[in-house]
Amino acid sequence: MKRWMTWAWYALRAFDWPLLAILLLMAALGLIVMHSAVGGTDWRFAEQSRNFVLAFSAMWVAALIPPPLWRRLAPLIYVVGVVLLLGVELFGETSKGATRWLDLGVVRIQPSEMLKIAVPLMLAWFFHKHQGRMRLVDHLVVLALLLVPFALIVRQPDLGTALLVFATGFCVIYFAGLSFKLLVPVLVVGSVALGLIVHYEEQLCQVGTDWVVLHEYQKHRVCTLLDPSTDPLGKGFHTIQSMIAIGSGGVYGKGYMQGTQSHLDFIPERTTDFIFAVFAEEFGLYGGILLLVAYGLLILRGLVIAVCAKDQFGRLMAGALSMMFFVYVFVNIGMVTGILPVVGVPLPFLSYGGTALLTLGVACGILMSISRYRPDTSG
Repeated sequence: MKRWMTWAWYALRAFDWPLLAILLLMAALGLIVMHSAVGGTDWRFAEQSRNFVLAFSAMWVAALIPPPLWRRLAPLIYVVGVVLLLGVELFGETSKGATRWLDLGVVRIQPSEMLKIAVPLMLAWFFHKHQGRMRLVDHLVVLALLLVPFALIVRQPDLGTALLVFATGFCVIYFAGLSFKLLVPVLVVGSVALGLIVHYEEQLCQVGTDWVVLHEYQKHRVCTLLDPSTDPLGKGFHTIQSMIAIGSGGVYGKGYMQGTQSHLDFIPERTTDFIFAVFAEEFGLYGGILLLVAYGLLILRGLVIAVCAKDQFGRLMAGALSMMFFVYVFVNIGMVTGILPVVGVPLPFLSYGGTALLTLGVACGILMSISRYRPDTSG
């Protein structure tokens, strides 16, 4: 009996209780909105409930693994992830014009999701190993470690996941000491390029114009962002209908399960990428603000864990995972509200999906592991 009590106490100590409280709130909101989005308790609601159980189980297991073990496993996890991406490139299953899945016989997986964790793990391990003695060749290695999985995911094509992988990896590099001065030229070039695209929108978006670096569907998404009304029943339909739903919710919302745009099937992908439109229509501006506050608390807790981490690996990893949540939320709500192109990024803990939710669970588990870790200083 005493052994069981000791084990239970050890298991409970794995949790970071402020973070767990925020996650339970997010899970409750996610199931409430999913119940409304599907119009009741159908198979999608049941599967999402199961997905949350799996995600929280994965979070608990990840929280039990101490940061030193995560650090030792980082190269292996990264190599396995890249090998699986190469497997997708060679043997992947194609669906709707994209090759993103790999059938291993026993299970069908989307390896790109794994890289959201593997890339920051690997980069944090590398910076920790070379702490205080980074040479030019080491910086080139870091760049290669980031760009290889990014390029493989872009080829699938899956721009949304590729951007998330790049963002989490870049955050590790930035938190490791990248000077902001080096970012200024990139921001200037990006601003100029955006201005040119807006200025020459009509010529660039003409049929037959080749953008070279972008697939045709990605070009359509950018052009739709600039003017959704050019194809209101085609490429611009998602953006237009989501903006109508958000606007019709007003300040107070139409009420739970009273959203006409969602329940009359005007919002495409309302259980996945565009679930924020369902939420905003039913709970209005105030509901949207409260949701953003909840996400803000989640990100803030992650950054607090990063500041209090006991070593560089923990600081870099916690900081990158916290910013991963920020990128998730910013990109998803940005595309739903029409200020960013539609890139297929789910809204954390609200969008339907098992693989993405499992990734988020592992990420939160790593944050808890870093939060609870106390190095042994007795020896």
